[in-house]
Amino acid sequence: ELRRRFRERFGVEREQVSGAGSGFIIDPSGVIVTNNHVVANADSIIVSLSDGTQLRARLIGADELTDVAVIQVTPAAPLPAAQWGDSRTAEVGDWVIACGNPFGLGGSVSAGIISARGRDLGAGVFDDFIQIDAPINPGNSGGPLFDTDGRVIGMNSAIFSPTGSSVGIGFAIPSELVARIAAELRAHGSIARGWPGVSLQDQAGTGHHPQGVRVVAVQRGGPAWAAGLRPGDLITKVAGEPMRTARGLIRAVAAAPTGGALPVVIERQA
Repeated sequence: ELRRRFRERFGVEREQVSGAGSGFIIDPSGVIVTNNHVVANADSIIVSLSDGTQLRARLIGADELTDVAVIQVTPAAPLPAAQWGDSRTAEVGDWVIACGNPFGLGGSVSAGIISARGRDLGAGVFDDFIQIDAPINPGNSGGPLFDTDGRVIGMNSAIFSPTGSSVGIGFAIPSELVARIAAELRAHGSIARGWPGVSLQDQAGTGHHPQGVRVVAVQRGGPAWAAGLRPGDLITKVAGEPMRTARGLIRAVAAAPTGGALPVVIERQA
């Protein structure tokens, strides 16, 4: 107690805090994908390989909105790398294998099925999680989720648990998103996103209007204003894809390359 009070008052001792997470190699040269929350604010990053080798890593880039980060180690020889799968073809009931480092114990594998698709956890506009019942626990964050062909279809990132341990409800970011974000981080170190400059509202389909996203307000001088969008417009498609929610529209615009144009289909009241 005296030591704690002395430290709090005079600050003579700085405690070191260590955290453990998981990741997976996507390039034999030592490029690794993990969660942003695993490496965020780290003073140093040490990667432990399955054979016990420890390598210091540097951060290539991280994206807080999607919780994806890319780090790099320099191995003595090329490393075995995982291959991307297509999360868009994964279906509820498909068997999956989750790999990671639960509670810092080291490489572990668990199996289960996909319980649901498109889960929104309220973390942001990019929420589109794969829900799995394969046991994952603290320390599994950033680990790969494999399909039965041995390809990565997701990155384990979160659990729902009243106890803090696995209760069979885990969540993975789809590889469709992780692979794209990782590629951009490798190329640029950060993510540049499109921005529409509008306030939006979901619009259910009626006998007079299709389902879409209603424009509530447009920021004067913004991209949407320059494109001719006005309050009251009903956006039904962006880049050929049907728009059903404001969240989906914002995600579509944010995912588009900056500096370009997106075709938008609207219905405008006379």
